[in-house]
Amino acid sequence: MKLDWRNCMSKIIIRILAIALTVGCAFGEGSDKPNVIVFMADDMGMGDTSAYQDWSGNPDEAQLHTPAMEKLAEQGMRFLDAHSPSSRCSPTRYALLTGRYCWRTHLKHWVLFGVQCDPLIERDRVTLPEFLKENGYATGMLGKWHLGLTYSNKSGGPADGWDDADLTKPLLDGPLDHGFDYFYGFSRSHGSSGPDGNKQPENKRAKNNSGNIFYNNSEQNRGPGWIYGSEIAGATGNGKLLDGSYVLDEIGNVLDQKAREFLQSSNAQKRPFFLYFASHSNHGPYTPTEQIGPYPVVGASKNVDGSPTGNNRLDFIYENDVLIARLMDYLKTTEDPRRPGNKLVENTLFIFTSDNGAERNEKQYTGPLRSNKGSVYEGGHRIPFIASWPLGGIQGGRSCNRLLALTDVYATIAEILGEPLPPLSGKIYGAEDSDSQLTALLGDKWDARIPVFPNDHMEASKEKSDERAWIAIRSNAAPISGEWKLFLDHEYAWSNKLNPMELYNLSDDRKEEKNVIDNPEYKPVVDFLLDSAKKAGGDHGSTRQLIKD
Repeated sequence: MKLDWRNCMSKIIIRILAIALTVGCAFGEGSDKPNVIVFMADDMGMGDTSAYQDWSGNPDEAQLHTPAMEKLAEQGMRFLDAHSPSSRCSPTRYALLTGRYCWRTHLKHWVLFGVQCDPLIERDRVTLPEFLKENGYATGMLGKWHLGLTYSNKSGGPADGWDDADLTKPLLDGPLDHGFDYFYGFSRSHGSSGPDGNKQPENKRAKNNSGNIFYNNSEQNRGPGWIYGSEIAGATGNGKLLDGSYVLDEIGNVLDQKAREFLQSSNAQKRPFFLYFASHSNHGPYTPTEQIGPYPVVGASKNVDGSPTGNNRLDFIYENDVLIARLMDYLKTTEDPRRPGNKLVENTLFIFTSDNGAERNEKQYTGPLRSNKGSVYEGGHRIPFIASWPLGGIQGGRSCNRLLALTDVYATIAEILGEPLPPLSGKIYGAEDSDSQLTALLGDKWDARIPVFPNDHMEASKEKSDERAWIAIRSNAAPISGEWKLFLDHEYAWSNKLNPMELYNLSDDRKEEKNVIDNPEYKPVVDFLLDSAKKAGGDHGSTRQLIKD
């Protein structure tokens, strides 16, 4: 058959123009601002989704099948070199919402601990939801906050801690104080955010290893259960006793229902929406919900070959897939009130990712990487990242090798809207470490990203020594070709001192087994990375100023 090249070229040109016009409208017209959903799993590694099976190399009989994630990748773009800014949850969540590395704060490593933690986000910092709220968005969050809370005491002032917190009074600092119109979720990891309903242990005075009572009663040191806006939803007025509504294996259903409530409310107002869905899964304890909507969860997870996994952890991960499927079902069947005759899915930027690598070190879960959650080696912070936006011009079924950090979500959305990022200093400020990925998402030629600076411990460990606060510098733009990674010890985070410790070229050493720091051949690489670290270091530093115009 003879190819009609003129007709083919005409179709290509029309397609290019359509994408250009679509993106142009999204930049400038309020009615075409895309909805945004960021779905963040908890502790989900590169090997935990079949959407990355070709990358992880898992065999069909050992690969969890995640059909909703696969469909999202089929209609969107996968990033293959995406990274959480930290290999633990609190710092990554801070970085996502602020566009700034958490090691610039007082939390140089590890996470916020305890039933009461002081808020990590500064009040004068412009967060991503605040930025979007200023641009006309309805902003909602579901699930795990883990960025600190300030409780009220009985007089209505700030509580010193959990002991003098009055749960019947509103929070004085929480998600609604940092840009969210709506919040329904819990303070930190779901298992430590409240007692499991009214379940009682055999020993009625059961305590945990710290000597704290952990079942539901007026003296407990676990809580505060569900938080709705700034209110403790389950407060009873009897000390710390909750009403029993916070049930671990029902959380998935509750979050699914609240997501629909928020989306329906936003649509009724004909406003673009931003939904940050911070899933509880698959952080331990593994507590999958029996069924969510029409989708069974417990016992329903299967491998790619169709065999049952028979694995509670994988059921719990599969719950994330079901929650994504439910969101996509809603988007595909609901008319866009701002674009009559069209469905919401067409003009929704949907991002799926994870807060860090897998919590377990089996390669089935982490992928072919060294270490796991808590480590600065790749298994701790290399994560899945899939983005779909049909109307915006993201073509389906593509993969991208551009280096990406979750701090980049902020700058990417700002560029989509055609709005400048907050200043780096002054009365209001923000997004110090955010670099837009829009060019890469649209499949255009992109420049190499500025270095990424993930942090936490050298190896996954439960030791809390400040000397374990290492930072890595990842760059694919060094003077010698390669995917380079330089490790700096704890003194960089604490005092901005440069002590290079290890160097790896991931392009031929993905498992970080060959440390070449002492090879003089690679001195130009070390010098390049140290220069970047010197320019970007410090609590008041920024990597954004390294971006070339």
